[in-house]
Amino acid sequence: MNLNCIIVDDEPHAVALVELLINQSTTWTLKARCYDALEALAFLKKNQVDFIFLDINMPQLTGIELAALLPPQTKIVFTTAYSEYAVESYAFETIDYLLKPITLKRFLSSVQKIEQYFLKREREPSPGVEHSLDYFFVKSGKVLRKIVLKDILYFEGEKDYVRLVTTTEQLLIYRRLKDIEEQLNPPFVRVHNSYIINYEQLSKIEDNHIYIADKRIPVSEKFRDGFMEIINKKKF
Repeated sequence: MNLNCIIVDDEPHAVALVELLINQSTTWTLKARCYDALEALAFLKKNQVDFIFLDINMPQLTGIELAALLPPQTKIVFTTAYSEYAVESYAFETIDYLLKPITLKRFLSSVQKIEQYFLKREREPSPGVEHSLDYFFVKSGKVLRKIVLKDILYFEGEKDYVRLVTTTEQLLIYRRLKDIEEQLNPPFVRVHNSYIINYEQLSKIEDNHIYIADKRIPVSEKFRDGFMEIINKKKF
């Protein structure tokens, strides 16, 4: 796939590594190597690229600060040695988040994700999934309980059962979290091996965690992209 990109990183050896991986693994065109944020801003004012590899920890302006200055539609692959910026990075048009040191295996995974992203953009967006029900019934012990969907905060997997937490109560359901996930539509989304959340109930996102009521729930790397894609659609 023919894509144009640039690398923005203040560490010359990091730039050289990403350039080597691009040349070894892709047919992309590297348009520029920028060693600080100001150099990148100057280049991007006069040139268009499909996406940028952007380091976060740089002098003068960090990658996050630079991203905030770029046009909102700028596509970014963040590169950093620090995982704590992952959720914050998805406030932008982030395709991927690469932790240093970047291995060939992880880079090849990123190549696939990047090219799939641009292929997907060429297709017509599928219509949103409508809610099929406003409520459902669950068996908890010997009782069949009616649960209103909008009142659900999250589901938490606990070994052989699932804890269903609503605005007013908690119930134990003797089913696997995966089975429950297959029956749910938006606004429910898997964010961790142990959690499905109602994103309409979340109050904030911070440091790879989301907050619902008084619960702090981790967002794992496995589910982060899908979750942040939903959040970005609702971002001003």
